[in-house]
Amino acid sequence: MMPPQLIMSLLPNTTIISLTFLLTGIPGLEAGHTWVSVPFCFLYAIAISGNSMILFIIITNQSLHEPMYYLLSMLSVTDMCLSLSTMPTTLGVLCLNIQEIGWNACISQMFFIHFLTVMESSVLLAMAFDRYIAICNPLRYVIILTPARIIQFGLMMVLRGALIMTPVLLLLKRLSFCNNNILSHSYCYHPDVLKCSCSNTRANSIYGLIAIFLTFGLDAPLIVLSYVLIIHSLLSIASPQERHKAFGTCVSHIGAISIFYIPLISLSSVHRWGRKVPPHVHTMMSSAFLLLPPVLNPIIYSIKTKQIRKVILNIF
Repeated sequence: MMPPQLIMSLLPNTTIISLTFLLTGIPGLEAGHTWVSVPFCFLYAIAISGNSMILFIIITNQSLHEPMYYLLSMLSVTDMCLSLSTMPTTLGVLCLNIQEIGWNACISQMFFIHFLTVMESSVLLAMAFDRYIAICNPLRYVIILTPARIIQFGLMMVLRGALIMTPVLLLLKRLSFCNNNILSHSYCYHPDVLKCSCSNTRANSIYGLIAIFLTFGLDAPLIVLSYVLIIHSLLSIASPQERHKAFGTCVSHIGAISIFYIPLISLSSVHRWGRKVPPHVHTMMSSAFLLLPPVLNPIIYSIKTKQIRKVILNIF
């Protein structure tokens, strides 16, 4: 992951360093933000504790030291970091009414949110490849997905995210901003920051579309293709019981894909084409995008994965 010092070195000079943005809570419920913060605190607690538990179980149980669970641990780390990257500003707005955020803090938060989003998409693609090999070519599963190759996958995911996000910072460097720097969310989101600029943001928007194509535009079709091949392979299995058992190993992953891509596509669509959409819709979409995957992924894998469920029951 790119260190904050390197991120800061890509930022513009002191004329923009003093710039501040105003974060937004939930429109229409400003007076009740303290009460609204309670469920948000609860959700963040579930996200962090749930993903920490998944990591602890995988690390401490030798029987779970397999490619599938290595990738699941990557997903848990990504989800936990994503929650930690937005929790300070979200709870700061709701609990303490701290709405101002400086340029350096905003741009750093924006980098990590988008970097971790790209990481999560990459991990989901790797998990789809894992299920494809396990079901369609089980005899070569151990040979293809070795621990060394899983480490290579992880390094490639980090490098991919950094390479895609670095031009975003460089393009932001050339922009100037107006006085009305009010963001639509309780965190810094790239399309949201662009709306505050007084400069021509055409290059930023074009690169944003290119970045979406290079990440989600490639990952989503490849994930769909892997499951088409998996379903084709399952249909060739004679026994319905064997088909059900094989497909059961994919249910958790399908759930993780759904709760990641559906809110992401909805939020991106609202930002690009929903300029007349009420503000509270933006807030609901952003909350779903950031909170649903970290909160629900540990729950889904704890319920649907027999080995993890067994360890959790033994713990409690």
